[in-house]
Amino acid sequence: MKVAKNVKTNVMRILDKAKINYEVFEYPHGKEAVEGNEVATLMGQNPSQVFKTLVAKGKSGEFYVFDIPVNAHLDLKKAAKSVGEKSIEMTAVKDLVKICGYARGNVSPIGMKSEFKTVFNVTAIDFDAVYISAGKIGFQVKADPRELIGLIGADTADIVMNG
Repeated sequence: MKVAKNVKTNVMRILDKAKINYEVFEYPHGKEAVEGNEVATLMGQNPSQVFKTLVAKGKSGEFYVFDIPVNAHLDLKKAAKSVGEKSIEMTAVKDLVKICGYARGNVSPIGMKSEFKTVFNVTAIDFDAVYISAGKIGFQVKADPRELIGLIGADTADIVMNG
């Protein structure tokens, strides 16, 4: 893992504007998205501290964003309950750019085209810092989860499968 220099994504500009301290890290990649657990491995980081951003659609038609550790799986029932929906379903990869402005592999909870209700798995606040996508494949930002949650007005809840 190396600290990236001379890279500035929209995510980083938003963090700068909000005066949130962060570090930028780069990991090796090809043209395609890298699976979350592999990102954690490439960065030499605890997968419980590296978060992936998922987009889902509720029965109401509203979209929601869920941030969970890369080594976890979203529990759709818990996630639906956390946003007050009867049920949710994952958004198709082909629809991500249209909905949030990010393609698979660089979806970040920060800097989406629209603001969506966002929920971080409650374990995020167990750490002094978590890693999230910097909005570009091959780059992650490390920041205080409380500051990230506060910036986007996110909630926390237990939204991952147990076991």
